[in-house]
Amino acid sequence: MTVRQAAHVLELLEYFARRRRPATLSEVAQDLGWPRSSTFNLLGTLAERGYLYEPRARDGYYPTPRLLALAQSIAEAEPLPEALTTLLRELVGETGETAAIAASAGTSAVFIEVCESLKPVRYFAQAGLRMPIHITSCGRAILSQYRPPERAAVLRRVTYERFGPSTPMSAAEVEAEIRHSLERGWFQNLAEFSQDLCGVSLPLPLAGRQLALVVAGPISRMQDRIPALAARMRRGLERALPAGG
Repeated sequence: MTVRQAAHVLELLEYFARRRRPATLSEVAQDLGWPRSSTFNLLGTLAERGYLYEPRARDGYYPTPRLLALAQSIAEAEPLPEALTTLLRELVGETGETAAIAASAGTSAVFIEVCESLKPVRYFAQAGLRMPIHITSCGRAILSQYRPPERAAVLRRVTYERFGPSTPMSAAEVEAEIRHSLERGWFQNLAEFSQDLCGVSLPLPLAGRQLALVVAGPISRMQDRIPALAARMRRGLERALPAGG
């Protein structure tokens, strides 16, 4: 369920991130397809709270640094160790593929830190990207860290939609894949969610947080390297978190 007012605030911030310059009430309403009255109310409310300002009179609104300060304050409360962000960069440099750290968000896995491959053909991803938790390699790596009742509760709520021939279509299939992955030593996804995309993941328990490390890229480049990629990721985690997080 989407709360319209909250969605509009986020859409507005994303709009300014793309636009990178002030926008008038008319421009916002036209570009986002909103009624002028509700646009006026939203811009006015955010301006009153100190999140928007007018750089020049009648020249439009733009976000204030308060948004950045708020985001920094939130991030500083649960920072990722610098060793993990360094590991992401190392994995990209050594594998040529995109590396990320994922967390759970209900029935989704969400990237909280991403380092993209520099290759022209690559997995494009940004922090905040959400994916079904039961289909993706990082999602199942996260689920593997749940207690069985917690995992069962999540799997009862997911929507089992077929994205590819090997997409799991029941909680029992997801459980079987998690058991197999734990025995094998890594989690993988071969076009179960996105066509021609391969993901390799490892569980990443960190100070009570249930995260996952993932490397993702085209199947054509990754499939034959999966065991080697998993081994490299494991060595990196052991070095980055020698005490087990």
